[in-house]
Amino acid sequence: MNMRTSRPDKAVALTRAPSGRRAPALRSGLFRAAAFGLLLLGWQQLAGHYGNDLLLPPPWKVTKAFAQALGDKMILENLLLTLQRVLIGFALALVIGGTLGLLMAGFRPVMQLVDPLVGLLRQIPVMAWVPLAIIWFGLGEGPTIFLITLVAVFPVLLCTVSGVQGVNRNFYHAARSMGSSRVSLFYKITISAAMPELLTGMRAGLSAGWMSVI
Repeated sequence: MNMRTSRPDKAVALTRAPSGRRAPALRSGLFRAAAFGLLLLGWQQLAGHYGNDLLLPPPWKVTKAFAQALGDKMILENLLLTLQRVLIGFALALVIGGTLGLLMAGFRPVMQLVDPLVGLLRQIPVMAWVPLAIIWFGLGEGPTIFLITLVAVFPVLLCTVSGVQGVNRNFYHAARSMGSSRVSLFYKITISAAMPELLTGMRAGLSAGWMSVI
């Protein structure tokens, strides 16, 4: 008797589960929509208060100008060129920062040697590198890609070090007891466990590289 009555209860629980998961996502979407609406409303009010399109144009004029820009062939070509530079610089930063971060996290002498240098270079403003980049790479794509790589490499590097160092050592002990090789430990333990930090570094590095273009 208990078994018969438990089955409908399980079915009801299963049917209610998706709606329970859907409710927080719906509330989050409503909050974001409300925040965006308040932002547009405040923007419109400020634009009407100043009454100067040069100082603060209203939202509808910005939207109209954006739509016109999407139809401009020259703007699209320049946008694609900028995206190409950012992707090249970010790829270089990912290779350099990821490799160096793994070496720093895995080998103490590398950490002791590179960490002070990284801390020193991070404090130099981006604009201070511009004359040196022009001298080293000349005019053209070289300085731009160098600056994007330089700005993006530090978040990738630091998050890689933090992610690898934060891996629970018990994972390695358990995997070794089961006969895992070093290559298997690296791919299945180190990279997998550190992936959240690595993705955070990639996201921060890509954002920093994009802002450095300007």
